Amino acid sequence: MENYPVVIIGAGVAGLSCATYLARTGQSFLILEGSTGIGGRVRTDRYKGYLLDRGFQVFLADYPEAHKLLDYESLGLQAFRSGALIKQGNGFSEVVHPLKEPGQLFTTLISRFATLPDKLRILKLGTQILPLSDESLLQGPANQSTMAYLQQQGFSQKIIQNFFIPFFGGVYLDRDLKTSSNFFRFIFKYFATSAVTLPTEGIEAIPAQLAAKLPAGSIRTGTMVKALTPENEIILADGERLTAGTLVLATDAAAAAQLLGEEPPARLNQTTCTYFTSDESPNNSKLLMLNPNSHSVVHNVSVPSDICPSYAPAGKALISVSTHGPHGLSPENLALKIKAELKTWFGETVENWRYLKTYFIPQGLPPTAPNPAQPFLQLAANLYRCGDYTAYPSLNAAMATGRLVAENITGKKF
Repeated sequence: MENYPVVIIGAGVAGLSCATYLARTGQSFLILEGSTGIGGRVRTDRYKGYLLDRGFQVFLADYPEAHKLLDYESLGLQAFRSGALIKQGNGFSEVVHPLKEPGQLFTTLISRFATLPDKLRILKLGTQILPLSDESLLQGPANQSTMAYLQQQGFSQKIIQNFFIPFFGGVYLDRDLKTSSNFFRFIFKYFATSAVTLPTEGIEAIPAQLAAKLPAGSIRTGTMVKALTPENEIILADGERLTAGTLVLATDAAAAAQLLGEEPPARLNQTTCTYFTSDESPNNSKLLMLNPNSHSVVHNVSVPSDICPSYAPAGKALISVSTHGPHGLSPENLALKIKAELKTWFGETVENWRYLKTYFIPQGLPPTAPNPAQPFLQLAANLYRCGDYTAYPSLNAAMATGRLVAENITGKKF
């Protein structure tokens, strides 16, 4: 039986972040990953010349934890414009960040997505939130919903329906806005201040960069963990047994619960991402297109190839359509229904779009933990867990919890 000082189960962003910090101190470790690749939920497939992220994902470049870990220049980050197009009747209302695009201030002020008092309330909300530290934004019990918080701030149903539900409901895959107001304030701050980007080689470039810097042979993919013992013995699916001086569970919440013999978590927020290609972009504004109509199967539309041309072959556009929540449709029928709806957005040219692939993601994002500013990570003397489900759903939290576990193991601050 092989013995290892530290074993990390899971090669997602949290596990790779933990390993990166351990490696900086010279601490040896082994990562066990059940799938054939690294990244967890942060994956990209190369498909017929296209880069298909597994679900619509963006990277907020100002995340503080990312600055501790990543080489931004190597990622080749390309940014969306700061704002959105909101589907309204036969057209769109354009909403842009007034400080990043001051020339578009008048357009935003006269757009129909909200009343003028609501737009002033957004500015007021920004002055309240932006100066605060991340910890203070996340502090306290996470029992107030985003919807209750917005109503408390005086926002009208019009702006909630037209902007907050399609935009922030899309961010955390929750169009009822039940997600904690703690996380809303945190993510509002970063969408207001950060560039919203895509890496040139797809979202998986982020975990790939972390993995590439780890010692050779420290990651074993295709290695499924079947069970654990109280003595930190690890039983693999093929019958092999390992022991760990310290064990780190860096899996998702459901896998961690199964290994610990706990109740599985409640159903997580789910989403479906459908990809199409066409000879030209349906809208090259470089803005996310939002649909306030919750009865539609189209909840948001983006054109990743407008942001990063590397996402599609030359002369082609890659179109991503997100559908949040259950819909009960096969991939083929969902694609047909999406095209029928988008013909009312972009005209008959949609008929020429070619369907590429569908990603159904039943565990898209976890809910915010009860106290996201102080995640509960140490389960026993030599047993830890990390992952965004222990704090709040984001890459920043995955990286932060990985760092905190590494600090506990090594006794060093990073």
